[in-house]
Amino acid sequence: MGIISPFGDGIGPFWDAVSTGKNGVGKVTLFDASNLNCQVAAECREFDATKYMDPKEAKRSDRYTHFAVAASKLAMVDAGLEVGKNLESERFGVLIGSGVGGMDTIETQSRAFVERGPRRVSPFMIPNLLANMSSGVVAIALGAKGVNFSVVSACATGTHAIGEAMLHLQAGREDVILAGGSEAAITPLGFAGFTAMKAMATEFNDQPERASRPFDADRCGFVMGEGAGVIVLERYDHAVARGAKIYCEISGYGATCDAYHITSPDIEGRGLAQCLRRTVDDAGVALEDVDYINAHGTSTPYNDKFETAAIRKVFGAHADKLMVSSTKSMTGHMLGAAGAIEAAVCAMTLQEGIVCPTINYEHPDPECDLDYVPNTPRKADVKIAISTNLGFGGHNGALLFKKV
Repeated sequence: MGIISPFGDGIGPFWDAVSTGKNGVGKVTLFDASNLNCQVAAECREFDATKYMDPKEAKRSDRYTHFAVAASKLAMVDAGLEVGKNLESERFGVLIGSGVGGMDTIETQSRAFVERGPRRVSPFMIPNLLANMSSGVVAIALGAKGVNFSVVSACATGTHAIGEAMLHLQAGREDVILAGGSEAAITPLGFAGFTAMKAMATEFNDQPERASRPFDADRCGFVMGEGAGVIVLERYDHAVARGAKIYCEISGYGATCDAYHITSPDIEGRGLAQCLRRTVDDAGVALEDVDYINAHGTSTPYNDKFETAAIRKVFGAHADKLMVSSTKSMTGHMLGAAGAIEAAVCAMTLQEGIVCPTINYEHPDPECDLDYVPNTPRKADVKIAISTNLGFGGHNGALLFKKV
């Protein structure tokens, strides 16, 4: 697994932080946010793209691509994989998505066009803003000549990318696929757009560490995060043959659409409920076997309430025995990268026997009445975990992970 997060580079610093309840949210520093209603974010403040890319290449690439390349290279090192050594390039794919793509490129080049004219627009503008470019650049950097495209389903992107990669591996088309998501939308225009639709937290600018508070009665919107999560999915026989380190098995994938509203989840949680049922059925396990759900848990009034309803709709009485937490309370909402980051959380939960908390849980909401592992991590022998993610457009995605 390769992670770029507000806690630093790599799975180690990331897991050390989220498994102990560390908060990655602070005041925005990437631009002057003083004239915006939301002024908090979870930024990757220490990230240096030139550690992973040639400085010239980094200069002509968007920040979201920087994150994707870095996370991919970290994942390959963690997996002990190398093309030409223990991996055939023709059977090595990349499915890395982004919900927004090159937002910074769009903004900087638009300003150049308006202020200085069309001749000042960069020839790299178009490729850099495309949401599929991270997959392409990663493939070039690592020599991956198998399946290569990007999933774009807003905040469900990372989950869908991993699920689609799983299907390709099950079909025997590849041996290894790098899958996940990358996002770098902490920009003036990104903030202006999300605050205009009243989606972001605006009441905690003076206390940024309290702003992301999933399932809490005082939640008022999401806190934007940035970063990337890329995981190595590998056919079991291929992994065993080379003596790979195996974190877990991904055995279930579900994808549905609410077909209800462009931004609001179905108020009865029907689309997510169907997605959860499909995921559990795909894995061939019983509902009662599920121990933990890493929830989408965005800290918005609608999502958290409707997600709770969907979980209760599917799991019935077993819902009261489930541990449910949102690591977005610590990482912020990484949009298209969220599902991949949270897949890594599930894998580490199975490995380490620690359930990450939902921090900033201070005031219970009667409409959010599950065990959200409030504020303090919990030791537990988790054998089956599910990650859920939802995206604007009504997209739902879920993955089921088994301990090995």
